[in-house]
Order: sequence, then C-alpha cells, then structure tokens
Amino acid sequence: MAFVAVLIVFPVAWTVWLSLTDAEGSVRAEHSFIGLGNYLTVLTDTTRFWPAVLRTLEFTGGVLVVEVVLGMAIALLLWRPFRCEKWVRVAILLPLVATPVAVGMMWRLIFDPNIGLANTVLGWFGIGPQPWLAGEQSALPTTMLIDIWQWTPMVVLILLAGLTSLSDEPLEAALIDGAGAWQRFRHIILPLMMPTVIVAILLRGIDALKTFDILYATKGKGGGSFHEVETLNVYAYGLSFDYNEYGISSTVLIIFFLIIVGSMWVLTSRKKEAA
Repeated sequence: MAFVAVLIVFPVAWTVWLSLTDAEGSVRAEHSFIGLGNYLTVLTDTTRFWPAVLRTLEFTGGVLVVEVVLGMAIALLLWRPFRCEKWVRVAILLPLVATPVAVGMMWRLIFDPNIGLANTVLGWFGIGPQPWLAGEQSALPTTMLIDIWQWTPMVVLILLAGLTSLSDEPLEAALIDGAGAWQRFRHIILPLMMPTVIVAILLRGIDALKTFDILYATKGKGGGSFHEVETLNVYAYGLSFDYNEYGISSTVLIIFFLIIVGSMWVLTSRKKEAA
C-alpha cells in the first residue's frame, strides 16, 4: 500500500493541488490557491480545450472500431492451423516490436508530400499527390492510420488467445445442425468472445486515449501549425513544457484522468454483464 501510495496517489494528489493554484513559470515558484478558477477557465475554453477533447474522442473511437473489427477478422483467419502459420503470425506482430516514436518518424517519411513512398505509389495508379500529414483535414485520419497499423496486432493477440480457449462442442453442434459460417460466428463465437472483446477494447481504448508519442513525432508541438492533431495529452504537454502554465495543465490532466477513469468504469461494467 505504501508503494502504491508513493507511485500513484502522491503524484495524482500533487497534480490535483496544482490544478487549484495559479502555478506557472516553475512548480517551485510561489503560487496561490485559487480554488476552481482553473477549471472554469479550461471548461469555458472553446478555442483549444474542447476541440482537443473532440479530437481525442474522434481519434480513440476511430482507431478502436477499426482495430477491433480488423483484429477479429485477422484472429479468425489465424485461428485454425495452416502452412507457414508461425511465419505469418510473426509478420503480423512485427509492428509491435518498434517503438511508437520510431514508427511515427518512419511514417512521417512515407507520407512526406514531396518524396514520400505513399504518393509515389498513388502516382503509379494515376492518383495525384495527397497532403497526408501536411493537410489540416487529412492529418488526424493519417495519424489514426499509423496507430491502426501499429496496434491492431495487439488486438489480434488478445482475440486469438480468446478464440483458442473456446470449446469445440458448441461449434460442432451448430455445424451438425446446418449453421453456416456467419451464423456460427454471430450466434456462438461472438457471444462467447464478448468478455475477451471487451478486455481488448478496454486495454486499447485506454492506450488510444493516452496516445502522445506518435502524434508528437509526426506533427511536433501543438499537434501541428493549426493544432490539427492536438489531443488532450498533446495540449497538456504544451501547456506544461512550452508555456510553463502548470496550474492550467494540471487542470487539463485531472479532467483527462476523470475521462479515462469513467471510460474504464463503463467498460468494466459491460464486461461483468457480458460474463
């Protein structure tokens, strides 16, 4: 309990305290208690805070849907033994080996509008160059694509473990009764897999909410010139390390922390219902 208190409770409590003060310039500088003033400032900020909230939810929801659907499809393909399955599994899991910053830098080069491989490939099919990360509207979907490339294998791993633990008897009985592949998936496999699916959503959802390294590696400070990929994490980082506004940044982090805890509570409740 003492170990948990030192590593978790104290930093959170210190952040809560800073969020109630006007701390800026340095956390050691003198600061005054201002109560909920920072919270009123942040929650009424429609220029940076609420757009960052919207981008965070858009990023998280978008990558989660694609990663779970694609992860389930790949896991079903890898479920039954086939030739060279070990090599295929290794190839699918390779994106997990690289660090997110390295992945971000690699894809930044691939999506470079002038010399990037992505536009070169599009040119082979007669499609004009795209702005990708350089575009104000295309930057967020492009970073979502990068996240999907790297973290879908993690979902595959979780769902594949769940599939291999399923009993064969219900599937064999359904096959004898004449159920097709889609019917077996919809009425047997998916209901039995729901607890595992929710675990995958929980783990990836929390991770996606907290995504920082890929966004910062591809777009830099402020999530780009127009803050096009500025999520809550990137916004709070900028407030702390670019502007030294520790009171405001702590407020953003506490609100972000409550969003994550609330999401965990909702998904955990759904997992219990599915079980």
